[in-house]
Amino acid sequence: MNSSAVTSVLVVEDQSLVRDAIAMLLSLEDDLNIVAKCSNGQEAIEYLNSAEAPNIILSDIEMPLVSGLDLAAHVAKQNLDTSLVLMTTFSKPGYIKRALGLGVKGFILKESDSDYLIDAIQKVSAGEKVISAELAIMALDDNNPLSQKEMSALKLASDGLKTQDIAHSLFLSEGTVRNYLSEAISKLDATNRVDAARIAKQKGWL
Repeated sequence: MNSSAVTSVLVVEDQSLVRDAIAMLLSLEDDLNIVAKCSNGQEAIEYLNSAEAPNIILSDIEMPLVSGLDLAAHVAKQNLDTSLVLMTTFSKPGYIKRALGLGVKGFILKESDSDYLIDAIQKVSAGEKVISAELAIMALDDNNPLSQKEMSALKLASDGLKTQDIAHSLFLSEGTVRNYLSEAISKLDATNRVDAARIAKQKGWL
């Protein structure tokens, strides 16, 4: 990265103390400029709809209303000229593959030290991809047995929707939805759809 270039950063984190601490830390760097702070992905999307996209969006993954992965999906769908760096305290390998599939450029653990975080943002700004070594190793070991349709049905089931509602949402017959849920339960060696959803969420597949 050109030493005279300033990288604009949007910080998205639901815990206010963490959000403010990260923003303060990054603002101490001459080549980083914090343009806004948001408490969840929904606020971030509203910001992106009303302002020029920043060079970097530094976002937590698990947040209320709209998650970091949902935010990444929005950025990809809108083809916004920004690079996403996701932070997590949860070692869920499924997150990594989903994030990379959405074009996320950086994936780091919140436990990383401040120098690593700053270096990661600068590298992503320069066009590189950064993934914490621990997370990369976990991603390689991750084998999600669920199909996309099984995951979609399971996700809606975990949100409390009944079979009829899931079928309506996915434009499928109730019988097909039952088959998808049954397959998911079997593949995950779960006792029921709630248990299957719990297992899938723990893995980061939902």
